[in-house]
Amino acid sequence: MTVQYLENVMMRLTYFLTLLVFASFVSCSSAQIKNPLQKAQELFGETPLTEAEVARGLKEALVNGITNGSNKASQKDGYFLNPKIKIPFPEDARRVETKLRQIGLGKEVDKFILSLNRGAEKAAVEAKPIFVNAITSLTVEDAWGILKGDNDAATQYLKRTTSSQLTAKFQPIIKSALDEVNATKYYGDLVNTYNKIPFVQKANPDLDAYATQKAIDGLFSLIAEEEDKIREDPLARTTALLQKVFGQAD
Repeated sequence: MTVQYLENVMMRLTYFLTLLVFASFVSCSSAQIKNPLQKAQELFGETPLTEAEVARGLKEALVNGITNGSNKASQKDGYFLNPKIKIPFPEDARRVETKLRQIGLGKEVDKFILSLNRGAEKAAVEAKPIFVNAITSLTVEDAWGILKGDNDAATQYLKRTTSSQLTAKFQPIIKSALDEVNATKYYGDLVNTYNKIPFVQKANPDLDAYATQKAIDGLFSLIAEEEDKIREDPLARTTALLQKVFGQAD
């Protein structure tokens, strides 16, 4: 809230109270005069946000964004058919992909990429409670800064404060998911085949670490989209608290 906004509110409140005092002298019954605070609320609309409301509103927005983002990512093809978050062949082994396609193993490469994204989709199901637990560390000061910040301020806050913890917790989940869909096996077979080609530089990048980071990046991307909707689209503010918090921030 700006100083100018507060000054305008005080001027209007002073004017209203002056009229109210005058009315009390000419009215036949003081009981007919409404409580000044009630009248002021009717005149000005919403009451100013409290610190607790801002914190609760931001946490609610983050939970909404996380829920929607996690749901989208965990659907079949949530990663694979979304060009913004689809996980490609590992960058460090891109030469592996190129060489394997050149020698006619394109279908095997495509099978691996599909399984890689299927693993991320399965892991995304487990992401929500990890993210939601991280939101509890949001302070009142953080909330005010986020409310007045950029359109992805909440997402960036979550990245800064939880990325290392999320990686540590998420990596075993993504590893299990990759094993379940045979992505690890497909990748091992492809790398072993590549390493047998004469004169090539041997490759063996860490698939688990790569897939974990890409999966988390994709989730953050979806959460940022949900945050942007809540900030920019009144229809996306599905509760009274969200309407109040982000409505007064507009």
